[in-house]
Amino acid sequence: MDIPHQRLVYFRVTLESGSVRQAAARLDIAPSAVSRQLNLLEEALGATLLERKRSGIRPTPVGEMLLEYCERRGALDESFITSLEAYQRLETGTVSLVVGEGFVGDLIAKPLREFTERYTGIQLDIHLAGTSGIIEAIIDEQAHIGLMFHERTHHQLRLWVSSPQPLMAILPPEHPLAERAEPLTLAQLSEEPMAMWDPSHQVRQMVDQAFHQARLRPRMSMNTNSMAVLAQYVRSGMGITLLPAFAVARDLEAGTLVARPVDDPLFLRSQAHMVTRIGRQQPKASVLLLRHLQRWMQAFRGAAVPSLESAAAGGDQPTPLP
Repeated sequence: MDIPHQRLVYFRVTLESGSVRQAAARLDIAPSAVSRQLNLLEEALGATLLERKRSGIRPTPVGEMLLEYCERRGALDESFITSLEAYQRLETGTVSLVVGEGFVGDLIAKPLREFTERYTGIQLDIHLAGTSGIIEAIIDEQAHIGLMFHERTHHQLRLWVSSPQPLMAILPPEHPLAERAEPLTLAQLSEEPMAMWDPSHQVRQMVDQAFHQARLRPRMSMNTNSMAVLAQYVRSGMGITLLPAFAVARDLEAGTLVARPVDDPLFLRSQAHMVTRIGRQQPKASVLLLRHLQRWMQAFRGAAVPSLESAAAGGDQPTPLP
C-alpha cells in the first residue's frame, strides 16, 4: 500500500496540534483541506484514525499504529539523509580497484596512504589480476578502477589515463651490463639467465614476441606468477628480468636494483593504463582517487586526467588537471 507522504504529515501535525483547525493554522492551509486528506487516509486504511475527546483529538488503536509507522518512517528518512550527506562529503563509501601485481609497490607506497589518511571513511577494495581479469572486472562493473600494463583494446574499456612505460632490463647493481650507458640489445640480454612471468602473462607474451622477431632465444631459467619472486631473483644475483621501471621503483631508489633501457621498438611502445568502464558513472570518491593516483603514482605522473564533472558523467574526453 502506497500512503502519500503529505497525508501522513497532516495526520501527524493534527495529533501534535490537538485539533484540525490548529493543524491547518500550522500548515497554513484551510481546515477543510486537512479534513479532506484525513478522510482519504481513513478510506485507504479502512479504519478510523482519530477520535475526539474532551481533552482534544486522540488516536484510535489503528491511529496509534499509524503514528508509530510515521515515527519509524521519519527516522528512516533522517538516517538516509544523514548517510547521503556523509557519502557526498566523502565520509563513507567504497571504491574498488583491480590491478596488475607490478603496480602494487607504486600504489601502496605513498599514494594510498595519503588518500586514506585524508578520507578516513572511504573503504578501498583492492584485488590483483592479470590483463584479462582486469578487463573482465571493469566491464562487468566488479571494480571501479583498473591499473594495467600493455594495452589491450575493448569497446567498453576507457583508457582514463595512459603513460609511456617502456619495458626495461632489471639488473643487480654489480652486473656488468648495469654500467652500460647505451641501451642494451636483445642479443646481449639473450646471453643472460632470465626470470620472467608465466607464458600466459601479457608482459611475458610481449617479451616472447620481441625475441621471436629478433630470431633470438632468451635463457629462461625461471617462470613465475609472482612479482616478488622476479624482484628477489634479480636482487640475489641469479640473473635478470624485464619489467617497467615503476614496478621496482622502491628498489631503484634504494639502489638494490638497476634499470637499463632496451633497444627494441616493441618494448618502447608499452604503456601503463588506468582504465574505467565507458558509460559508467563514477562515484565522487572514485573520481578523486583517479586524480590522486595520477598525481602520485610514478606509473602515471604527468599524464592528464578528465575533469571531475566529465568523469562523474561518464565522459570520454580527458582534460588537463587544474
